[in-house]
Amino acid sequence: MRAFSRRDFLKAFGFACLGNGLRDSRSFITRSLGRTTASGQPGTEANFIPVPPSASGIFFQHANGRSSQYYLPETVGAGCAFLDYDNDGWMDIYLVNSGHCDFYDPSPPLRNALYRNNRDGTFTDVTEAAGVLGGGYGMGVAVGDYDGDGFPDIYVTQYGHNILYHNNGNGTFTDVTQKAGVAAPGWSSSAVWFDCDNDGRLDLFVCRFVDFDKGKNKFCGNNETGERYYCIPRVYDATPSWLFHNNGDGTFTDVSKESGIAASPGKAWGVVASDIDNDGNLDLFVTNDTVANFLFQNNGHGKFKEIGVEAGVAYSTDGRARSGMGVDSADYDQDGRVDLFVANVDHEMYSLYHNNGDQTFDDVAISNSIGNLTLLMSGWGLKFVDFDNDGNLDLFLANGHPDDRIEERFQDVQYSEPMLLFRNRGSGFERAFENVSGQAGSVFSKKFAARGLAIGDFDNNGAVDVLVAVNNSPPLLLRNNSGKGNHWLGVRLIGNRANRDAVGALITWKSGDLKRYVFKVGGGSYLASHDPRAVLGIGSRTKIDWVEVKWPKPSGLVERFIDLPLDRYITLEEGKGIKVPS
Repeated sequence: MRAFSRRDFLKAFGFACLGNGLRDSRSFITRSLGRTTASGQPGTEANFIPVPPSASGIFFQHANGRSSQYYLPETVGAGCAFLDYDNDGWMDIYLVNSGHCDFYDPSPPLRNALYRNNRDGTFTDVTEAAGVLGGGYGMGVAVGDYDGDGFPDIYVTQYGHNILYHNNGNGTFTDVTQKAGVAAPGWSSSAVWFDCDNDGRLDLFVCRFVDFDKGKNKFCGNNETGERYYCIPRVYDATPSWLFHNNGDGTFTDVSKESGIAASPGKAWGVVASDIDNDGNLDLFVTNDTVANFLFQNNGHGKFKEIGVEAGVAYSTDGRARSGMGVDSADYDQDGRVDLFVANVDHEMYSLYHNNGDQTFDDVAISNSIGNLTLLMSGWGLKFVDFDNDGNLDLFLANGHPDDRIEERFQDVQYSEPMLLFRNRGSGFERAFENVSGQAGSVFSKKFAARGLAIGDFDNNGAVDVLVAVNNSPPLLLRNNSGKGNHWLGVRLIGNRANRDAVGALITWKSGDLKRYVFKVGGGSYLASHDPRAVLGIGSRTKIDWVEVKWPKPSGLVERFIDLPLDRYITLEEGKGIKVPS
């Protein structure tokens, strides 16, 4: 199939060129954002409802320390996570803040925040008691049980150096960064836990952004007036990302060079670990800003080959490097192959890469109504998620421009932007998605400088909720009220021979005429970590016939489970069967 290029799109809508002659483009996109599609009718109840701090107990303010020098890290944070740090079956929340660095020294000091879920819709700040305050200029967070003790650990990425908090299992954490050897000096952004060599232990990939410090800050702006704005990252040098191999004794070895990762310097924002060629090895799709995206193909023995150009995901369809930021992977059309999504900056459109099954991809964003709606937008946090439990993976996008003065120079581009929600109609790969943002709640009519986005069911009702980190503002906690009347089963996987988090597992389920599967990817979105549980939607059907799990290597065990409950969470442990919490 021939991919529809950006040039084709501009010609179709009569746009003269990028940056000039974009007449009526903003009004066209604004109308499209609120339009009700043919198959969707306006609902009487909003799908996503913001939970205010007075109701949630989450009183947190991200501060970016914006200065007159326009240091680039100021505008790109921050991240967030859903995690169950105390293993009580309820999702807690971790929020990342800025802090002390070579260009910023806030007084009083800022800190990150860990909020314990009180199981009644409210949260309690337990940051100091837990010992996870942070301390540097924070970026993102990756959660994973790297030592297999049953408690999730927290890795905080920062500008400067990173922090690894080991979960002690008693509500507290210990900073083990130096012992573990994962400080990763420089400027880190997203990170992901995954098993790179199939030894059953979680390894750590860390995105590194550009070569930057206070002394290397460049002037970008009006040379005549001296007015500054945030630089486009192309003016800074690329750097290689990090890969740390888990030694199984609480320490890690930097294998960036021998693995092949360091051979490809980039300007990395987002990463997702997913098996793009169905060989049982987790590959890495890494989004880069102003240079080519990377697709690292995994040979299963800790070695990677970068194939982004050959695969068709390195550049736009007209051969340009774009500003790749948010990223995710899922088999949205259920053809047995995982697809890729990447959000870019304004005038570039976002890309939905359909997997052709031969290690190549086609960008089908235009035919899925995504390309035209995102032409003038900039995307960060995003995730494939079945928000209404009909069995089809939908798409949630959080947006916002990186330059808070962009409107002074471009009338069609805005700093704060609305979020977008696309429903998956289950109608093939070309026209699967429809924009339902205009009927998903009043919050979609508001605009934010959104950055990180995490998904998780914080109230355990089966409707997956959304947490959005907003630059220099409080976060958004969105309760999902969608899919009322649709049934579901929540599944937590625990590996034994496979990695304990079961990253890389394949879950298949059947309910009458419905058969679906979901691949458990590592990471995804931007600066964020997600509820590790999978919610299996079956629509209005009233029984799940079976659930099958193919456990990741080195296990490879395939287990089928029957006699399953509905509308509740269960645990499936490799080789040990079903556990239904009381």
